[in-house]
Amino acid sequence: MEYTFLEGRSVVVVYLALLGIVFLRAQATYWIGRGLGAGVHRSRLGDRLGDKLERAEGAINRYGPPAVTVSFLTIGVQTAINLTAGAMRMRFVRYLIAMFAGCLMWAAIYTFGGLAVMTAWVSMFTQSPLLAVGALAAIAGLIGIIVWRRKQRAVAAHEV
Repeated sequence: MEYTFLEGRSVVVVYLALLGIVFLRAQATYWIGRGLGAGVHRSRLGDRLGDKLERAEGAINRYGPPAVTVSFLTIGVQTAINLTAGAMRMRFVRYLIAMFAGCLMWAAIYTFGGLAVMTAWVSMFTQSPLLAVGALAAIAGLIGIIVWRRKQRAVAAHEV
């Protein structure tokens, strides 16, 4: 999806606009799921599932929030997870915290061109998987060296 109406705006405006967009979209998806879930609970299917449905809801409440947060780093899975969180009646506060953390990440990725970088890497991978994996390893190695050097400097500063 292109956000041409944000062209030429400051980074803060772009980030906040995208944060608002993803927040409203995720909330709408969750509440549609809540409506669907309420329908299932009142149906014969809900009666037949009984305890199984309640156990599944318990598992979603317990283990679902990290899945909600991480879903914002995916393409195509995010909507399904938000809908499922609603349909399985994940407690709203737990969902809201997990969703907001995901929204913050999603808005940052879109604001700072992360999707363009990811698309370029996938394109490189389709042309030469070895080169793409090598580039990823080189970036990871560079980050590792930077972190290691900073730790060495911190240790040296404490020794003085």
